[in-house]
This record gives sequence, C-alpha cells and structure tokens, in this order.
Amino acid sequence: MVKIFLDSAKLNEIEKVKSWGLLDGVTTNPSLIKKASDEFGGNIEEYIKKILKVAKGKPVSLEVIGNTYKEMVAEGEELFKKFNRFGKNVYIKIPVNPSFDESSEGDFDGIKAIKTLSKKKIPVNCTLIFTPEQALLAAKAGAKFVSPFVGREDDFIRKKYGVSFSKDDYFPAEGQRKKGKVLEDEGIVSGVDLIKETRKVFDREKIKTKILAASIRNKEEFRECIIAGADIITAPFDIIESLVNHFKTAEGMKDFTKDIVPEYKKLVDG
Repeated sequence: MVKIFLDSAKLNEIEKVKSWGLLDGVTTNPSLIKKASDEFGGNIEEYIKKILKVAKGKPVSLEVIGNTYKEMVAEGEELFKKFNRFGKNVYIKIPVNPSFDESSEGDFDGIKAIKTLSKKKIPVNCTLIFTPEQALLAAKAGAKFVSPFVGREDDFIRKKYGVSFSKDDYFPAEGQRKKGKVLEDEGIVSGVDLIKETRKVFDREKIKTKILAASIRNKEEFRECIIAGADIITAPFDIIESLVNHFKTAEGMKDFTKDIVPEYKKLVDG
C-alpha cells in the first residue's frame, strides 16, 4: 500500500497527521525547519529533536547543504550521528547531482556520496530527480528512496514552451499540447509521467528502492502519482487535509442526519 509522508517541518501539522493515523514519514528541508523553529525560539537543533521524537519510527528526511562529495558525506554522517538516536528514523537527503551547471566536474559527487553513506548503513533519500535515468543511478548507488519532483517537472515543461500558469494549476498526466504538439522534457510529458516511466525502469530492473513522489501541487496529482506507481507520496499539510473532502460527501451527511428516527437514535445511544 502506498505510504503518505508529510512535507512539512511544522510540529502541529506533523502531530495532527499522526493523530489521523496517516503519518508514514516526514520530508523536510533547511528552510522549512528554519521557518518552523522560529516559532519555538529559533533553536534548530532542539526543534529537529522534537520532530524526530513525534515521528519516532517513521522516516524523517534531513537535508545536507554542501555540494561536494566530502561536504555531503561529512554532513550526512554528522546529521545521522547527532539526531538518529532520538527516533531511529533519520534519512539523509542527497541531491542526485549537486552541481550548479550541467556537465561540470562534480556531477557525480551526489552519486558517490550516496554510495559512501549507504555503505555506512546511513539511509539516503535522493532528491532533485527529473529523469528515470537519474533515479536509476541513485538506486544503483544504494539510495533507499528516490524523489522525482512532480510539480517542478510540470512547471519546467510549461516554462519551456511559454505556457502561463500558477503553481497549483492542474497539469494533465498525459501532458499538454500546444499547436498540436505534445509538450515534453527529454521525452517526459508531465511530472506524473516521470513517476510512471521511473516505475517501468524499476520494475524492469527489479529495483527495490522506493519511488517517493515529491513536489505535489494538488489532490488530483496525488491520486495520479499513486496510479502511476509511486510507493510514497509526500505532500504539504493542506493537500493531505483536502483528500478526505468532497461536496457530495458533506451533502450526504446532511441527508443521513435528516433521516435519523428517534427510535434508532435511542438504540445506538444505549
């Protein structure tokens, strides 16, 4: 069954999703943690400990900030050593390619860092994935999770072809057309298609690494990522909260309430 992760560092949101029985994990980044910790006096270290304790036993991704092999390995080891004991649940987020430009000398530093950390039994969530090939390389290096960025892929395709949009606009899984041409990025026609194609590669190669659909923008995309084969969906609180709602459900509850007869109410009330 697909797992649901909360993409948030806010303790109240983590606690609420946990209270619903839906918290399978948490994904964070440094800016999310900084914003959330400011509400608790700005002590980031103590705040991270609180997150790990609340989500004990559930994977919590903590991100490195370096962009060289040595920096990422050192930071990953430090984060794991410092925090894993509080919930036995730290995963280290490593970018698949930490370079700022294409075809630079450090392109494979992320893959090398994943390999090194994985050999040290430090679980890795490989982030910033935009192609199935990147996901394959990260999996071969030992990543436990690979995180294709669904919404950002949609954004890139629209920007590439000059399509105006707002971030929460629905982007069809089968892609969009402009002047009769399907818009694409290296053969990928949408963020959901990125999940689908990665799933095909992983199934073909019998890869056990989990596909974690990230950068989810709306509940339709959430659903389509499950259908496309994601093992995990990480989504902001407002999207997870919206999943249970539908106009006809609320309307039906009103109708059911009207139909309650006194005799039945007395029976169930004891």
